[in-house]
Amino acid sequence: MNTRITLAATAAAVALLALAGCSSTGSSDTSANSSSGDSGTAEIATANSSLGEIVVDGKGMTAYFFDKDTAGSGTSACTGDCAKLWPAIESATTTPVVDGVSGTVATIKGVDGGNQITIDGRPIYTFANDKKPGDVAGQGVGGIRFAVSPSGEELTSATPASSGTGY
Repeated sequence: MNTRITLAATAAAVALLALAGCSSTGSSDTSANSSSGDSGTAEIATANSSLGEIVVDGKGMTAYFFDKDTAGSGTSACTGDCAKLWPAIESATTTPVVDGVSGTVATIKGVDGGNQITIDGRPIYTFANDKKPGDVAGQGVGGIRFAVSPSGEELTSATPASSGTGY
Protein backbone atom coordinates (compact mmCIF):
# COMPACT_ATOMS: atom_id res chain seq x y z
CA MET A 1 0.00 0.00 0.00
CA ASN A 2 2.74 2.48 0.96
CA THR A 3 4.61 1.57 -2.24
CA ARG A 4 1.56 2.43 -4.36
CA ILE A 5 1.09 5.75 -2.60
CA THR A 6 4.77 6.60 -3.05
CA LEU A 7 4.65 5.65 -6.73
CA ALA A 8 1.48 7.69 -7.27
CA ALA A 9 2.98 10.72 -5.54
CA THR A 10 6.18 10.42 -7.56
CA ALA A 11 4.22 10.13 -10.82
CA ALA A 12 2.14 13.17 -9.89
CA ALA A 13 5.27 15.20 -9.12
CA VAL A 14 6.87 14.23 -12.43
CA ALA A 15 3.70 15.14 -14.33
CA LEU A 16 3.51 18.49 -12.54
CA LEU A 17 7.14 19.29 -13.38
CA ALA A 18 6.57 18.33 -17.02
CA LEU A 19 3.54 20.62 -17.24
CA ALA A 20 5.42 23.47 -15.56
CA GLY A 21 8.19 23.13 -18.14
CA CYS A 22 5.64 23.59 -20.92
CA SER A 23 4.02 26.71 -19.49
CA SER A 24 4.93 30.18 -20.64
CA THR A 25 4.96 33.33 -18.56
CA GLY A 26 5.82 35.79 -21.30
CA SER A 27 9.10 36.75 -22.85
CA SER A 28 12.33 36.28 -20.96
CA ASP A 29 15.67 37.98 -21.51
CA THR A 30 17.22 34.54 -22.07
CA SER A 31 14.65 33.12 -24.47
CA ALA A 32 15.99 32.11 -27.86
CA ASN A 33 14.78 34.12 -30.82
CA SER A 34 12.94 31.98 -33.33
CA SER A 35 13.15 32.69 -37.02
CA SER A 36 12.24 29.19 -38.12
CA GLY A 37 9.52 28.43 -35.59
CA ASP A 38 11.46 25.34 -34.44
CA SER A 39 13.86 26.82 -31.88
CA GLY A 40 13.30 23.90 -29.50
CA THR A 41 15.72 21.82 -31.57
CA ALA A 42 18.32 24.52 -32.30
CA GLU A 43 21.82 23.68 -31.12
CA ILE A 44 22.71 27.38 -31.21
CA ALA A 45 20.36 30.33 -31.31
CA THR A 46 20.19 33.95 -30.20
CA ALA A 47 18.94 35.51 -26.97
CA ASN A 48 18.77 38.90 -25.34
CA SER A 49 21.16 39.42 -22.43
CA SER A 50 22.70 42.20 -20.35
CA LEU A 51 25.32 42.42 -23.15
CA GLY A 52 22.68 42.78 -25.89
CA GLU A 53 21.76 40.07 -28.40
CA ILE A 54 24.14 37.11 -28.13
CA VAL A 55 24.58 33.55 -29.36
CA VAL A 56 23.55 30.81 -26.93
CA ASP A 57 23.70 27.03 -26.97
CA GLY A 58 20.61 24.81 -27.06
CA LYS A 59 20.17 25.24 -23.30
CA GLY A 60 20.31 29.04 -23.48
CA MET A 61 23.85 29.28 -22.11
CA THR A 62 26.07 32.11 -23.42
CA ALA A 63 28.52 31.27 -26.22
CA TYR A 64 32.05 32.68 -26.02
CA PHE A 65 35.02 33.03 -28.36
CA PHE A 66 38.59 32.35 -27.18
CA ASP A 67 41.15 34.80 -28.56
CA LYS A 68 43.85 32.12 -28.66
CA ASP A 69 41.86 30.25 -31.35
CA THR A 70 42.75 30.98 -34.97
CA ALA A 71 39.80 31.38 -37.33
CA GLY A 72 39.80 28.72 -40.03
CA SER A 73 42.53 26.58 -38.39
CA GLY A 74 40.14 23.66 -37.85
CA THR A 75 41.35 23.21 -34.27
CA SER A 76 40.61 24.43 -30.76
CA ALA A 77 43.37 25.93 -28.63
CA CYS A 78 41.38 25.12 -25.49
CA THR A 79 42.50 21.74 -24.14
CA GLY A 80 43.02 20.08 -20.75
CA ASP A 81 41.91 22.22 -17.80
CA CYS A 82 40.83 24.94 -20.22
CA ALA A 83 38.33 22.56 -21.83
CA LYS A 84 36.90 21.69 -18.40
CA LEU A 85 36.31 25.34 -17.51
CA TRP A 86 35.26 26.31 -21.05
CA PRO A 87 33.28 23.35 -22.49
CA ALA A 88 32.97 23.22 -26.27
CA ILE A 89 29.53 23.78 -27.75
CA GLU A 90 28.97 20.67 -29.82
CA SER A 91 26.53 19.37 -32.39
CA ALA A 92 25.25 15.84 -32.81
CA THR A 93 26.09 16.17 -36.52
CA THR A 94 28.43 18.15 -38.77
CA THR A 95 25.50 20.36 -39.79
CA PRO A 96 24.27 22.10 -36.62
CA VAL A 97 20.69 23.23 -36.26
CA VAL A 98 20.84 27.03 -36.04
CA ASP A 99 18.24 29.68 -35.25
CA GLY A 100 18.88 33.39 -35.69
CA VAL A 101 22.66 33.27 -36.15
CA SER A 102 23.78 35.07 -39.32
CA GLY A 103 27.51 34.27 -39.05
CA THR A 104 28.77 31.23 -40.98
CA VAL A 105 28.17 28.14 -38.84
CA ALA A 106 30.14 24.91 -39.26
CA THR A 107 31.93 22.34 -37.13
CA ILE A 108 35.46 21.14 -36.43
CA LYS A 109 36.67 18.02 -34.67
CA GLY A 110 36.68 19.09 -31.02
CA VAL A 111 39.30 18.14 -28.44
CA ASP A 112 37.07 15.29 -27.23
CA GLY A 113 36.42 14.06 -30.78
CA GLY A 114 32.93 15.58 -31.02
CA ASN A 115 31.62 18.09 -33.56
CA GLN A 116 32.52 21.45 -32.03
CA ILE A 117 30.46 24.27 -33.49
CA THR A 118 32.25 27.22 -35.08
CA ILE A 119 31.03 30.65 -36.14
CA ASP A 120 33.01 32.27 -38.94
CA GLY A 121 35.67 29.58 -38.46
CA ARG A 122 36.11 30.17 -34.71
CA PRO A 123 35.15 27.51 -32.13
CA ILE A 124 32.57 28.50 -29.52
CA TYR A 125 32.37 27.56 -25.85
CA THR A 126 30.24 27.94 -22.75
CA PHE A 127 31.68 28.91 -19.34
CA ALA A 128 31.43 26.51 -16.39
CA ASN A 129 30.79 29.42 -14.00
CA ASP A 130 27.69 30.51 -15.92
CA LYS A 131 25.07 28.66 -13.88
CA LYS A 132 21.85 29.53 -15.71
CA PRO A 133 20.68 30.91 -19.06
CA GLY A 134 21.43 34.62 -19.26
CA ASP A 135 24.58 34.47 -17.14
CA VAL A 136 27.56 36.21 -18.75
CA ALA A 137 30.23 35.64 -16.09
CA GLY A 138 32.71 34.63 -18.80
CA GLN A 139 32.57 38.01 -20.53
CA GLY A 140 36.05 39.52 -20.68
CA VAL A 141 37.70 36.83 -18.54
CA GLY A 142 41.47 37.16 -18.86
CA GLY A 143 40.91 39.75 -21.59
CA ILE A 144 40.63 36.83 -24.04
CA ARG A 145 37.05 35.53 -23.68
CA PHE A 146 34.10 37.35 -25.19
CA ALA A 147 30.45 36.66 -25.90
CA VAL A 148 29.50 36.21 -29.55
CA SER A 149 27.02 38.36 -31.48
CA PRO A 150 24.60 36.70 -33.92
CA SER A 151 26.70 38.04 -36.83
CA GLY A 152 29.80 36.30 -35.45
CA GLU A 153 31.50 39.33 -33.91
CA GLU A 154 33.20 39.36 -30.51
CA LEU A 155 31.42 41.63 -28.08
CA THR A 156 34.65 43.17 -26.79
CA SER A 157 33.13 46.55 -25.97
CA ALA A 158 30.59 45.03 -23.56
CA THR A 159 31.55 45.41 -19.91
CA PRO A 160 33.46 42.42 -18.55
CA ALA A 161 31.57 40.58 -15.83
CA SER A 162 34.63 39.13 -14.14
CA SER A 163 38.36 38.83 -14.20
CA GLY A 164 40.50 35.76 -13.85
CA THR A 165 41.94 33.14 -16.07
CA GLY A 166 40.58 32.64 -19.54
CA TYR A 167 43.35 30.13 -20.31
